[in-house]
Amino acid sequence: MEGRQRRTAGRRMAESTGIDDARARLIEKVRSLAYLRADTEEFTLASGRTSRHFFDTKPVMCDPESAHLLGVLIHHTIAEIEGGVDVVGGLELGAVPLTGIAIAKAGIGSDLRGFIMRKEPKGRGGRKTGNPPGIEGSTIQSGDRVVILEDVTTTGGSALKAAGRLRAIGCEVVACISIVDREEGGKEAFEGAGIPLIPLSSLSDYA
Repeated sequence: MEGRQRRTAGRRMAESTGIDDARARLIEKVRSLAYLRADTEEFTLASGRTSRHFFDTKPVMCDPESAHLLGVLIHHTIAEIEGGVDVVGGLELGAVPLTGIAIAKAGIGSDLRGFIMRKEPKGRGGRKTGNPPGIEGSTIQSGDRVVILEDVTTTGGSALKAAGRLRAIGCEVVACISIVDREEGGKEAFEGAGIPLIPLSSLSDYA
């Protein structure tokens, strides 16, 4: 009986999911699995800032239904980017599962490639791929149109550094897709760099 229930749930997730429904369901998943609110003491964030709102989206990215919803929303967003997208990826650690989700949802026959960028370049680069040190995964070429993936955006500083490294090898960074925009200046920072930030949800959806 339990096995049949799991198979039925899997079939439901595989069915076509509407975009508005996917976003609403993702917000509920993030609220349930990733969001904490402090009424007294504030959390210290990775950026060094403090806040009453905290998001840990790793449980969301490792949840089957949430991963399905993320894949649906990421590919819907990519499909709307004029000129197309060649590569998706981002900085360790948050973008690692997110990139895997995006590539897995691309489907058989897709030309979409994925990469993972180390926070600090190390090693000699890709022996097979030819990528510079610190960029793992598929081969990235000059002229590639890249979408950066990010789990939570606060100031945008880390992702913008990644964008700079990609631009240095001749890539065009066409957007950044984030699961949650904390609405603390990240969108404006990306706009200042000529990169649109496209959040799948924002702090105002939870606060």
